[in-house]
Amino acid sequence: MESLKLKLNRFRKRYGFEVISGFVTALFKLEKIFYTCKCINYPKEKCIFALWHAHQCGVFSCNMHRKTCIMVSNSQDGEIISRAANAVGVETVRGSQNRGGAKASLELIKKIKEENLNGALTIDGPRGPNRVVKKGIIEIARLTGAPIVPAVYWSPQKRFLQFNSWDKFRFPLIGTKLVMVFGDPIPVSENPTDEEIETTRKQIEDKMHELYKDLKENYKTYLKQK
Repeated sequence: MESLKLKLNRFRKRYGFEVISGFVTALFKLEKIFYTCKCINYPKEKCIFALWHAHQCGVFSCNMHRKTCIMVSNSQDGEIISRAANAVGVETVRGSQNRGGAKASLELIKKIKEENLNGALTIDGPRGPNRVVKKGIIEIARLTGAPIVPAVYWSPQKRFLQFNSWDKFRFPLIGTKLVMVFGDPIPVSENPTDEEIETTRKQIEDKMHELYKDLKENYKTYLKQK
């Protein structure tokens, strides 16, 4: 007679992905209804948002005033995130630096240039190092002409679903009062030198750390802004 453990393992392998995907999608749909996030300095013009991998849920706020398309990895985890994001109106293209990146980049460029969407990338993904900006976003900005806007979010509340991952990803639960701060647009020239690319990469990285530090120190002030 088959043991309960073997039955559970077989169920997990056959249906586990769909169950987890359905659960996360349901959470995202609930977030769309109850999501509370104060946006500070949201950009007026089309842009490409630079997000930390741990801040992927910030794409909710990025999508508030102009439709946004985010690049999501080709992994099984990426499939879950993509389904959930699509369920709340955020478009996705699939690929990462390791798999399918060129195709996904072309799709994202088309979305930005031809469909007038904002773009979004997790600039330290898919596997880190944590909060170290990679250069891919600069190339996409160069090819689209859209500036890069660093974006970070934070809440001191403990209402987060925490994941034991390399980026310490946290999913904000219902009732979490978030604040998302957008930096000033960072333009990229049509033909930047290697030195200019590295300068821009470092500028994005430094600005995101600066924004995050400022947000944590001034969270209550930002929350009260109209």
